[in-house]
Amino acid sequence: MMREYRWAMIGCGVIANEMAGAMNRLGRSFYAVANRTRERAEAFGEKYHISKVYPDISSVFSDDNVDIVYIATPHNTHFPFIMEALNSGKHVFCEKAITLNAEQLNQAAALAEERHLILAEATTLYHMPLFKKMKEVKDQNLLGPLRFVQMNFGSYKEYDMNNRFFSRDLAGGALLDIGIYALSFTRWFLSEAPDQIVSQVKKAPTGVDEQAGILLTNPVGEMASLSLTLHAKQPKRGMAAFDKGYIEIYNYPRGDQGVITYTEDGHQETIRLGSCDDALIYEIQDMEEAVSGGGNQMYLAYTKDVMNIMTKLRKDWHITYPEEEARSQEL
Repeated sequence: MMREYRWAMIGCGVIANEMAGAMNRLGRSFYAVANRTRERAEAFGEKYHISKVYPDISSVFSDDNVDIVYIATPHNTHFPFIMEALNSGKHVFCEKAITLNAEQLNQAAALAEERHLILAEATTLYHMPLFKKMKEVKDQNLLGPLRFVQMNFGSYKEYDMNNRFFSRDLAGGALLDIGIYALSFTRWFLSEAPDQIVSQVKKAPTGVDEQAGILLTNPVGEMASLSLTLHAKQPKRGMAAFDKGYIEIYNYPRGDQGVITYTEDGHQETIRLGSCDDALIYEIQDMEEAVSGGGNQMYLAYTKDVMNIMTKLRKDWHITYPEEEARSQEL
């Protein structure tokens, strides 16, 4: 029987509430919580039956009782918190995007490997039973070679330059906020990482990306087309097309139903697996299996590939964040 790990949470936002609720549904609670403001952490702890509330975030890293640190703070804070957690000997499960760029992720991954710790991004679709099943369909060549992946993700955000979605200071923009879902879906099906990347972008007045079109090609000729926008809802539809059929999944990253259409005769097979409601429970369970040495490596290689793509895109778009600019000045 797997031991029960002690999780400490940093951050008390929307996704943190969902994760704490998922832990409660497993009949457990987070071991501890920390937030930039202690009052909010205390209210959060009371709501989700978390008995330990740290006076400040740094206390998380000095607590020897913590096994896993879950980071649910703004993008630009992830890297320093990850490094502090790893340096203190704790496994890390971090919300998307795990870091701002590939350089940060490579540095964090190297430290995790050196310390024999698990570092993982909370990429929901990698842990959904439906996606695991569809990956099996692809890997078993049941539909023939993959040819094309088509993705779109649209989210309507109030056009307010003060909110986090459009803030440079909080590493805003469509790519790091919603593009990571579309790119993770794409990488899940591609046989190899893309080596050709072209795109067009529309920027917000703050300088972050608010809308983009992206084309990818990998060394074996598989292609993908992605469209992102913070201006309008789009159906969250992912499609992977093969020689003998195509897979469609709606409502990713928490999909629990997919349809395979066989092109020879047009018949369809609907696959239902897992539950969208249990999405974060699957994340918790997979992370604990990885920490226990159960063989689940949490797809860090895919996380790196996606981060490499996003880093290349932002370089092409001439979009940087203050932390990156400060790093450049140091060098």
